[in-house]
Amino acid sequence: MSSSSTSTRNLAVFESIDFDLAIVGGGITGAGIARHAAKCGLKVALLEANDYASGTSSRSSKLIHGGLRYLAMGDIGLVRETALERKNVHKIAPHLAEAAWMVLPVKSRASLLKFRAGIGTYERLGAVAVKDRHKNFDAAGLAEFEPALDRERYPWACAYREYVTDDARLVLAVLRGARLEGAMIANYLEVTGHNIRDGKVVGLKARCKITNSNIQVKARVVVNATGPWVEKSIEAWENHKAKVSLHLSKGVHIVVPHERLPLKNIVVMNTSDKRSTFAVPRGDITYIGTTDTSYAGLPTLWPEIEQADVDYLLETIPKYFPGVNLVRNDVVAAWAGLRPLVHEPGKSSRELSRKDEIWIGDKTGMISMAGGKLTGFRKMAEDAVAVVGKSLGYDLVCKDPLAVLPGGNMKSVTQASKALADSHKLSPDNALRLTRLYGSEAAEVIALNNKPVAKGSRIFCGEVDWAIIHDSALTLEDVLYRRLRTVWFEPDEVVQVLQAIASRMANQLGWSEEEKTRQIELVNTQILRDNAF
Repeated sequence: MSSSSTSTRNLAVFESIDFDLAIVGGGITGAGIARHAAKCGLKVALLEANDYASGTSSRSSKLIHGGLRYLAMGDIGLVRETALERKNVHKIAPHLAEAAWMVLPVKSRASLLKFRAGIGTYERLGAVAVKDRHKNFDAAGLAEFEPALDRERYPWACAYREYVTDDARLVLAVLRGARLEGAMIANYLEVTGHNIRDGKVVGLKARCKITNSNIQVKARVVVNATGPWVEKSIEAWENHKAKVSLHLSKGVHIVVPHERLPLKNIVVMNTSDKRSTFAVPRGDITYIGTTDTSYAGLPTLWPEIEQADVDYLLETIPKYFPGVNLVRNDVVAAWAGLRPLVHEPGKSSRELSRKDEIWIGDKTGMISMAGGKLTGFRKMAEDAVAVVGKSLGYDLVCKDPLAVLPGGNMKSVTQASKALADSHKLSPDNALRLTRLYGSEAAEVIALNNKPVAKGSRIFCGEVDWAIIHDSALTLEDVLYRRLRTVWFEPDEVVQVLQAIASRMANQLGWSEEEKTRQIELVNTQILRDNAF
């Protein structure tokens, strides 16, 4: 990365503090641990080698859900924990855990009764309120509730409540919550080594990718929260092969215009190999996912999206939606990520649970967090910090673990977006987009600069400024992929705003003309690569 970027990064403060805890990894796991540890009163540093949520934590199905399929696998504990955690995530960030109906189509009344029983158990495990419990539909009811569905093939359906999130925005909100509690956090700060004293890690060596400067970070305990890289980090630090291992699974999602698959709700579909996939409506698009294939390569931020992945997701659509014959040219965007599953001998990736485990290094004492689900990040953080406290010899108590995250001061997305539309004379669609991104802070974002970034664009200049000032965006990719989500959720708008956003970032961050051009080329190259199937 060019050193011409002049973002204000006071890395000297990282060297001036004796931290209790240093966290390596800025995805949802590291973010959750940073927030919880800081709320327990620890002095916390978090270092991310790339951008926050640049890996798995921005490539999920973007659902906060308990994982109904794990009930069928017999993993009651995981289902109970994550089903309950859905409500907690909604409480701390209602704009990032928006209630939605998930429709499960069935072919017979007998199948409907079977699924109702399973979903009823699921709802009891998750302490679902009576008003939010499942609904049952016959063909007549489906004609209004989900008219796109093939009611001849699936004359019955059960709809139950889950939550839709924006995974990358959730990570950013959790990190901001950690900062408010005093945690020191930096992206593009790559750990290059560690310092050992008496056989224990006492600090980290790191290089800033923005300034190319090197720093030393002192810490009594280190947590490895690097997702797909957890195992590689253990092997590098312990100087031997990890005793336990990960099974990497690739998950691909594809995006089509909403008008091509005009759903009102999330629909669960069964694939030819007896897996479940989702079709999720979101504004102007509908996304479909996910695949689940074992990944044998080295961990990477950008797993390849292959023709077979796209074909696999498309082939199920006509079986559920008559007259909807999607082809590859209908796919306007796609994303792929790696899930770090805890390996279990003899099981394929689709058979593995999403349980999490904590591993402690024999030589260095480094604490590694492996596996887990997006939904359970908060509980995972509690478990990890308990181990940290034991290592430090502290009896830790967390003050207000369910404190609202930045942007979460609101009752519902619907009410907040309507109020925003009325007060700022916005279209309902754009008010909803802003509310989903920024929650109760949307008006503050607009107040920074209420001019559109480009003629006819819905994006405000203030959104770019907010991304830099409050959400630590340092590259064009950071803004378009993980702050605004434009590439995946508004792909038609990318060409319109690319130059304008790059120019605004160049002014804010002091990029040269050459650096601005380089940033644009990097994003264009990545978009082409993701759509090369």
